[in-house]
Amino acid sequence: QVQLVESGGGLVQAGGSLRLSCAASGSIFRINTMAWYRQAPGKQRELVAIITSGGTIKYADSVKGRFTISRDNAKNAVYLQMNSLEPEDTDVYYCNAHLQDRRGYEYAYWGQGTQVTVSS
Repeated sequence: QVQLVESGGGLVQAGGSLRLSCAASGSIFRINTMAWYRQAPGKQRELVAIITSGGTIKYADSVKGRFTISRDNAKNAVYLQMNSLEPEDTDVYYCNAHLQDRRGYEYAYWGQGTQVTVSS
């Protein structure tokens, strides 16, 4: 059983910063991609940033230059440093990880979500 546990959400004023953390625990053989998504009520979940096991990174256009994704493979963790936050960044943020088992099968896991609220 694998769990993703997130932390770091909260309330911040526009222009401020927050750092989200997500750690995977349980029976882990290999973690391929790790990512952050966000979702507003009534809207589809959207990709914010993704990082591969080799360190290749991709960002949504709306966060480029403001957010930075990183990972610590030794800790099975992924982070999202969010700077220059805007009210439009207010959402529930979800951690996502694609894990590979010893047979080579890949499974997607999600965290429970953490609320980020940016006040104007």
